[in-house]
Amino acid sequence: MFNVGDKIVYPMHGAGTIDAIEEKDILGEKQNYYIIKMPGEVKVMVPISKAGDVGVRSIIDKEEAGKVLQVLESNETEMSNNWNKRYKENMDKMKSGNIYEVADVVRNLSYKQKEKGLSTGEKKMLNNAKQILVSELVLAEHASENEVENLVENKINLSFEEHKNFEEPVNTSSVVSKFIPFNDVNSASGDSQNL
Repeated sequence: MFNVGDKIVYPMHGAGTIDAIEEKDILGEKQNYYIIKMPGEVKVMVPISKAGDVGVRSIIDKEEAGKVLQVLESNETEMSNNWNKRYKENMDKMKSGNIYEVADVVRNLSYKQKEKGLSTGEKKMLNNAKQILVSELVLAEHASENEVENLVENKINLSFEEHKNFEEPVNTSSVVSKFIPFNDVNSASGDSQNL
């Protein structure tokens, strides 16, 4: 059970702070609800009895936030080329509430957007995933939304440059032969000059 003031994550919505715990009568059924204040002054009500079932959890700490940023820095994970299958896999990752899975979706879709663009559905998914990711990192890092958005963008841009620039095959024979005389017969007898 969480208390007022606790910072929690509600999968598919993001991170927020419990503003109140109230009993509400909805459709003739009385239940206690967490009233969660989300970014942008949005409030979400979650029945306390179902909070565990829907994956409500405490936010990550600063150390885990560092690991999430490492996910953004790593190379993309393999995704299906089939749009429907890829969409479903990414949606499952987001529904899991696992921040590392959400970071994976953000990085993979950001890469895809840079390479060949995204469909309208995947653009929307990327924006949702980013909002979920940023909302939790803001609370974990005690930073502003702007700072975290810039940090996420910078990590992805650097990662994309690092991983995508090295994927093109390099003709190693032409590069290496300039420095090492492979065909030099004298090198075998020890007559070659030291480089």
